[in-house]
Amino acid sequence: MPLREPLGVWLHGIRVAELVARGPGAVQCRYTPAARELWPDATPLLSYSLPLGARLADASAFLAGLLPDPEHRGKVAAVHGVAPGDAFALVERLGRDLPGAAVVAHGDPVGRTDAAGPSSSARAPAAEPYDAGSLADDVAHLAERPLGVRPDTAASIGGRGDKLLLVQLPDGGWGRPVGGYPSTHVLKLEDPRFPGRAAAEAACLAMARALGLTWLEVEHVTVAGRSGLFMPRFDRTLDAEGAVGRLHAEDACQALGKDPEAARGRGRYEKTGGPGLRAVAALLAAHAEDPERELAKLLTAATFTAVVGNADAHGRNLGLLHPRPGVLALAPLYGTVPTTLWSTARSDAAMAVGGRWSLRSVTLDDLEAEGAAWGLGRRKARREAWRTAEGVLDLAGEAEPRLGALVAARAEALLAS
Repeated sequence: MPLREPLGVWLHGIRVAELVARGPGAVQCRYTPAARELWPDATPLLSYSLPLGARLADASAFLAGLLPDPEHRGKVAAVHGVAPGDAFALVERLGRDLPGAAVVAHGDPVGRTDAAGPSSSARAPAAEPYDAGSLADDVAHLAERPLGVRPDTAASIGGRGDKLLLVQLPDGGWGRPVGGYPSTHVLKLEDPRFPGRAAAEAACLAMARALGLTWLEVEHVTVAGRSGLFMPRFDRTLDAEGAVGRLHAEDACQALGKDPEAARGRGRYEKTGGPGLRAVAALLAAHAEDPERELAKLLTAATFTAVVGNADAHGRNLGLLHPRPGVLALAPLYGTVPTTLWSTARSDAAMAVGGRWSLRSVTLDDLEAEGAAWGLGRRKARREAWRTAEGVLDLAGEAEPRLGALVAARAEALLAS
């Protein structure tokens, strides 16, 4: 295999690292002298699984959180003329708009049209406006072009199901991100196996927002005959003039060095080797600016997840923000689906609560024990869990009847436990 030029990794305008190809599918990370001058060794700069240092480190878990999931990867790779198992080639072509704030490119990606290296895209970053017809057309062709990818697309996002990356324009319309222009939203389409899922997810996120667990405001829409959500990206900012900013973030699988595709694609779930609440809590306890506040938020999120019956709150759906290098905060909730509404969907917890896997069986004692294991304190943990369950019960009447009945019954059971 011929040697390939290392790829630069840029964070807020600084070339902090290089990605080095080490054979098919193998990629390592090497931090730059500039990064090591700016921050002390062991600073978790790109990821908590990639602390700053002089040695090459395996970047596979980090890249797994940046690239499309395997169900989409083959078709995305085909559009760009690379092998689906070649993670280096994929990030080389898609790396100018990734989850988090990292930009991967040859050369300086700021204001340069040649920065994407040998990618088939030669276009400068831009947001190409959609009209109703072109947006519907891209949605209709997601089976052939996952994420709306075309040869001039230099963007990626993970996650299963049909999605389309979008830019919200200053006039409120939507655009297609071209040449690595940072996307601001994801159009998340409903899985036809679970009718009503988009509306239920929107309702759960509205409850989470009322409880302070997220700031994401989603819009339930129908495009090309398909139900879906316009969902803001929590790792982007958008000012009144339409300028897009990037916030660095990663998911729990990346932070803990877990391969989400291990165990036949189930490596994102704790039972099959994925992250658990206690491992995430340990990161927050060690690296949060205010550990007690972040642990309380995590306990609230765990309670909410149990009450709404979300069995898909796995390591890819739990985000961690990097407000600054070396500091960690819990990201707002996203991907909050009451999976137990559908008998064919998962019902066991993606992460155990107090050692318990059955979401229906989680009690206040379990949540108290979970918080105590993190060092939160039993009284505070129980108070946070109680407050969250009461809050959901108060909000249940605003949801559609089937969802409202489910979460009200679950909240009442938890409060009575």
